[in-house]
Amino acid sequence: MGLRWVRLVNFATLWEAESLVEQLRSAGLHAVTKGNDIVGIVGPGFSGAIARGTDVMVTSDGVADAREILAAFRGTPNEH
Repeated sequence: MGLRWVRLVNFATLWEAESLVEQLRSAGLHAVTKGNDIVGIVGPGFSGAIARGTDVMVTSDGVADAREILAAFRGTPNEH
């Protein structure tokens, strides 16, 4: 079975999700943001909270490493 996309975390704001995605990518992981209302409620330049939040997705082969990066991003120890 091939790689699949896995939801790592959901952030209320797009800027948080995009910041984490960039850290994940700089570590060599495949990561994207996903959400059906990702442009926010007042247009594509909006950086506040999004109604359903924004998912950060990673490929299944990078989940363990992504969790460590997420823990550092949040400033909390990784408990997985």
